[in-house]
Amino acid sequence: MSIGAGIGLSTYPFSSTDGFWAWVQMCEEGGVDSIWQTDTLVSKEPMLECMTTMAALAGATKKLKFGMNVASVALRDPLVLAKQCATIDVLSNGRLLPAFGIGSTHSADWRTTGRPTQRRGKRTDESLEIISALWRGETVSMDGEFFQYDGVRIAPLPAQKELPLWIGGSSEAAIRRTVKYGTGWQASFENPATAGETVAAIKRGMIDAGRDFEDDHFGTGINFRFGNWDDDVVVRAAERYERVGGRNARESFAVGGARDVLDKVRAFVDEGLPKFILRPLAADDADTLRQTKLMIDEIQPEIRAMNQALKDAEAAVATA
Repeated sequence: MSIGAGIGLSTYPFSSTDGFWAWVQMCEEGGVDSIWQTDTLVSKEPMLECMTTMAALAGATKKLKFGMNVASVALRDPLVLAKQCATIDVLSNGRLLPAFGIGSTHSADWRTTGRPTQRRGKRTDESLEIISALWRGETVSMDGEFFQYDGVRIAPLPAQKELPLWIGGSSEAAIRRTVKYGTGWQASFENPATAGETVAAIKRGMIDAGRDFEDDHFGTGINFRFGNWDDDVVVRAAERYERVGGRNARESFAVGGARDVLDKVRAFVDEGLPKFILRPLAADDADTLRQTKLMIDEIQPEIRAMNQALKDAEAAVATA
């Protein structure tokens, strides 16, 4: 098992495009593993669209991987989504990390567009069936409840022979979806203990289904800030998190210094979630760059040390 931390954006905190690309360059040069973009179409706050952001990152970077956390499949056409992902993966030489979910019923994307939330789980399942088959190079015909295709296929196929397909959500349906289609799972609105319960449920389901994926393909997002709980940006984020997610922000956020962030990372690792999207809680361009620089300088070296300790422990067991 290896521990890894990427960095993510929910809102768009930059006052200019130059600020965004300065941040991306900092991540690229700082050795950040991956960048993740939250998917929200309708919002009062500025937020980038996730698929076009992935395409832009593909052209602007050489080493960074990138993913969407998570793209709401039921709001998109699966043929278009599969083709977009394959294209971005090809043009980035295999650096796309797709992550899909059903989308929250609290999202304005549903409420403001008149789209029914009923049966969106079934719509997502049909979509994932189509996307998976298209990525494998199959010709897809389907006469489904939501999609009717007659001999569709895509080319070129993704550069990655097996393009990852991470699933988000913790409901029983999301667990079943992960077991059937997923190659990884991303927690949402969960503290370490509840996320660990979902990990265990997925692993039990995998055994029953005769499937498996790597132990390090379980992850979560952590809102972090080098600062204080009474910082305005933390107060606003915590209030929204607790209102929408119904969870205690102090159980999931990491606020304080490097030790506080690492303690939260270790708590999730202990529950079987070694992959992280660290989301800086920041007020503006300069603050976002500062928070990211602190993550690069103070968190990444510690994560590398944790990985080395894991390797040393495995080597000691192997030679015992």
